[in-house]
Amino acid sequence: MNRGKILSKLPSVDELLKDEQILNLLYKVPRNVVVKEIRNNIEKYRKKILNMEEHLLEDFKIDIKEIINSIVTSSNEFTQMSLKEVINGTGTVLHTNLGRSILSDDIKNQIWSVASGYSTLEIDVSSGKRGSRYSHVTEILKFITGAEDALVVNNNAAAVMLVLGTMAKDKEVVVSRGELVEIGGAFRVPDVMEQSGASLVDIGTTNKTHLWDYEAAISEDTAAFLKVHTSNYKILGFTEDVSINELVKLGNENNIPVIEDLGSGVLIDLQKYGLTHEPTVQESVNAGADIVTFSGDKLLGGPQAGIIVGKKSYIDKMKKNPLTRAFRIDKLTMAALEATLRIYLNEENAINIIPTLKMLTEPYESIKQKSEVLYNKIAEENLNLNIDIKKDYSEVGGGSLPLEKLPTYTITLKSKDISSSQLEKKLRKYKTPIFTRVQDDNVIIDLRTVKEEQYKTIVQALIDVMK
Repeated sequence: MNRGKILSKLPSVDELLKDEQILNLLYKVPRNVVVKEIRNNIEKYRKKILNMEEHLLEDFKIDIKEIINSIVTSSNEFTQMSLKEVINGTGTVLHTNLGRSILSDDIKNQIWSVASGYSTLEIDVSSGKRGSRYSHVTEILKFITGAEDALVVNNNAAAVMLVLGTMAKDKEVVVSRGELVEIGGAFRVPDVMEQSGASLVDIGTTNKTHLWDYEAAISEDTAAFLKVHTSNYKILGFTEDVSINELVKLGNENNIPVIEDLGSGVLIDLQKYGLTHEPTVQESVNAGADIVTFSGDKLLGGPQAGIIVGKKSYIDKMKKNPLTRAFRIDKLTMAALEATLRIYLNEENAINIIPTLKMLTEPYESIKQKSEVLYNKIAEENLNLNIDIKKDYSEVGGGSLPLEKLPTYTITLKSKDISSSQLEKKLRKYKTPIFTRVQDDNVIIDLRTVKEEQYKTIVQALIDVMK
């Protein structure tokens, strides 16, 4: 059969709209959406025929049922939320693609009350006059970090751009070559600096930068020293860099402000809980850095935000910069950030309540117990699966603590009917997507990043996909 004759047999939009399955679909999905998906699926099928090799055309028959099923599936998917809750079984705590840090259940009421009603976002209750949205977090950030003042924007790249655009526009900023990092999505520190209007003066080499490199770079156009914490990679071996204390001393001697981009934004010394030491915001402030920037959704464990703390004189100027309005955060982010920061008033509460910190510091034996519970729940269903509990390692993720390996326990699954890559795909495409990893031809579920209340969903998913 020739290609044109096959194409002529494709059903029309009107024909498909009369199908019983499509008529039932119209009770749930708006007609304009169904019509759009009918056209999309007919076009997809048409392209399939046009691209088919000649020798396959002879026996090819148009499958109307396949087209209708595809229309029903795509129509339902179009009306559902694309952004949805998933189960993170990868073991990566700050999984950038899955939204990085997750918020504590303890603060959902505060966030919802702001989201569902009017709020005190920009009004001073005492005077009844207009207030500042930043006032909700300024005092608590000052209290926690010890800084003179604080400002919050929508992410850390915006924070760095605002700081440089305010303090160093049309001037030079000196930074070590080994600190010119690239973050996710190919965003690079030099590019952010260029957009801010500051001129980059890179010094030293990839692995070694000395204090005298900074001294030699000072000119009448030097506006600031910038130190970038390389939180997403480490250079090991023959290395040397300049500490924030040394850089502050040199800055004070030459009347040059020091800016430190900490990135990960940890507010608690995690070394006390068995993790590698990561410089805290308080350490940078105490060292005398004039401005410190960091993320809200990494080790801090809050929503996406760029937080700026430091000397009031500089932050006052940033508040007047037009970019501040362009970069400002909305009421939901402000509510989530304020509620998260208030948990930090008690360190023990922060470790136990903020999910990111709780997952990072969860004892090895506790994860083992969790794995045994899930193992038993899956085993009870007598599915056609090989199941085991194995020791493994979780990762911090999110460009934080790149060398840290967290001992963990995992559930390993191997189907007797389908490949591990097929099982991984089926779990990922489940109505509540379950993200796992495939290792040694097994599907791995790392219990460090799975909530116990999600076990029921995991078990039901396995029952459904193994049918």
